[in-house]
Amino acid sequence: MRAFLISTAAALALLASAPYALAQSPKQGGAAVVTFNNDLTTLDPQVGYDWQNWSVIKSIFDGLMDYKPGTTELEPDLAESYTISDDGLTYTFKLRDGVKFHNGRAMTPADVKYSIERAVNPATQSPGGGYFSAIDGYDAMAGGKATELSGIRIVDDKTVSITLTRPDATFLHLMAINFAYIVPKEEVEKAGADWGKKPVGTGAFKFTEWVPGQRIVLERNKDYYKPGVPYLDKLTFEFGQDPTVAILRLKNGEVDIMGDGIPPAQFTEIMADPANKDLVAIGDQLQTGYVTMNVTQPPFDNLKVRQAVNMAINKDRIVRLVNNRAVPATQALPPAMPGYNKDNKGYPYDPEGAKKLLAEAGQPEGFTTELYAMNVDPNPRIAQAIQQDLAAVGIKAEIRSLAQAEVIAAGGSGKAPMIWSGGMAWIADFPDPANFYYGILGCAGAVEGGWNWSKYCNKELDGRAENADTMVKADQAATRINEWRSVFDDVLKDAPWAPIFNEKRFTFHSARLGGDPILYTDPIHIPIHYDYIFAKDAQ
Repeated sequence: MRAFLISTAAALALLASAPYALAQSPKQGGAAVVTFNNDLTTLDPQVGYDWQNWSVIKSIFDGLMDYKPGTTELEPDLAESYTISDDGLTYTFKLRDGVKFHNGRAMTPADVKYSIERAVNPATQSPGGGYFSAIDGYDAMAGGKATELSGIRIVDDKTVSITLTRPDATFLHLMAINFAYIVPKEEVEKAGADWGKKPVGTGAFKFTEWVPGQRIVLERNKDYYKPGVPYLDKLTFEFGQDPTVAILRLKNGEVDIMGDGIPPAQFTEIMADPANKDLVAIGDQLQTGYVTMNVTQPPFDNLKVRQAVNMAINKDRIVRLVNNRAVPATQALPPAMPGYNKDNKGYPYDPEGAKKLLAEAGQPEGFTTELYAMNVDPNPRIAQAIQQDLAAVGIKAEIRSLAQAEVIAAGGSGKAPMIWSGGMAWIADFPDPANFYYGILGCAGAVEGGWNWSKYCNKELDGRAENADTMVKADQAATRINEWRSVFDDVLKDAPWAPIFNEKRFTFHSARLGGDPILYTDPIHIPIHYDYIFAKDAQ
């Protein structure tokens, strides 16, 4: 039995400057306004699963685990401490004293049990329910044959234990994602179908108002268990705001944060203005943009063809096309992810080498194919650049520019021979290489409707990945990450993707807001950790 007060497994600070330090002294009070073009869909933590609602949910709810602000370093949150059994199968969490829901009721181990079971319950239709498949009893509950997870046990009024059917080195990360956030059963049942519009959590901010299509308003939780935070008294999200108009309003002091980011058309102007030097925060994301090739379809069932595509695409040119808001990708994992191999330079841009490989693959004159892409800027322009590069080596790719849902459907069904993933590309739910493998490169995702659009399935690599995830002990952490690095190196050799770039986050905010820039590009509270930013003009 080993006890922890802070995490050791897979803990990695994203930035060299970590631990987090404030750039200015924070002040209590004041308000901030964030603009979005579109309204949110839900604030139900077991259901919400897009970048827009992700960080808002994180400010209303908490989980047993969280990450140090601005980093990928795990730490206990609603759990005061935890232990892991020697066989790596049982996690026992001691809950923190003094944690209350926004309705005033104290949080209990029963709430933990209810919340995780709610994510697994088929009736909830949670997109994250599968994350808890290692918990004993998952199959029965997910299959509708049980109403509880037999692996979750309430030990006493402050302790809950969770038993797994297999060791899972990612389990503490899973206790930090939104799907595992703690909700009060009585409020869920009272709100019924409207629960996603009437959230009640334990988080730093309390929900107070949602006017559809117009705004969501949160207020500071004065009973929050972390003393001193949040700093802001009020946080308002305004919707229906065209990004171009929102920039003008920000410059006029009417709003504070561009939630949708800086529009491409104004990016160069904003970045070139010295007045904005301290107002644009820049940070890494756990994201990779890539071209998938369906390895079950000719000619992409030929390794040399896939390698040729990798060598035909000029990634530097595409990065310039997006105003250098990214860096060229060399591999599937993004640079900030544990397991990234900085010594692996990937496939070089080499059109002549690509032609040679095509000839060796029996395609000396090239071939005709289709490249699917999402029809929202800049993705059509990126697809055209890829099309031009492929044409230079003899590959004639017809672009199918479609709505996001249609591209996803074509990828899931296996219909699309090639897909540019822009606008849909994978952003990790948690900072572990496992989260960049099973669903999008592993055999489990290479099924009808799955997110593994290349339909790549290497059972030998799957076995090595699963073996790596059995290494749950602290002294195995480095070995585990090395094994994952090796898995991704071998994925690159098989070339089911052509990795193109890793996006960087640029957040434009008003001069009246303070806080370390890493809070405005938080890799976990995507994109902003609202709990720790503050208003300089607070009275």
